[in-house]
Amino acid sequence: MTASDRLIVFVGKPNVGKSTLFSLLFGVKVRKGKNPGSTIKPNFFRTKKFTAVDLPGYGYMKGLDWEFSEMVRDYTIRYIEDNAELIVLAIHVIDISSFRKIVEKWTSRGELPVDLEMCDFLKEVCENVVVAANKSEKLGNNLALEVDYAERKLKTEVIPISAKKNNVKSIKSKIIEVLKKS
Repeated sequence: MTASDRLIVFVGKPNVGKSTLFSLLFGVKVRKGKNPGSTIKPNFFRTKKFTAVDLPGYGYMKGLDWEFSEMVRDYTIRYIEDNAELIVLAIHVIDISSFRKIVEKWTSRGELPVDLEMCDFLKEVCENVVVAANKSEKLGNNLALEVDYAERKLKTEVIPISAKKNNVKSIKSKIIEVLKKS
């Protein structure tokens, strides 16, 4: 494996800010939208040291039928499985402002929330997984409580960020740390 073969993948449900974060971190313009499902094919940023991949969101996509959403989700999962040996870091982006509500809603139905399922999958196939808890600016004084809740549910490191406010230094530091080690 060459250095440029190393992958950093950005994964998450639609509309959680994956593409905004990707754009901020790497200074590239990518398609972003206010409605879920703006990214339906991957965005790439290549350097001599790594390739970053902004994958399409898994889950509901406004204006698109369920079958198409499932096809996109399957593509994302297959991409991760097919490239697992090259992935040095998986960044699972969540909307921390709605995470607890969604987890409790699905759990109360006796179902596994999709973010928990995806995080478990990533930890099975990727050496390094970190959760970027986006939209942290919406939580104010409750941020620490919600990050703690997310860490307990996801059983992995959760880093609060705000792509909207360009508060992404902590995730950038994590990328640099992982690249130095791999």
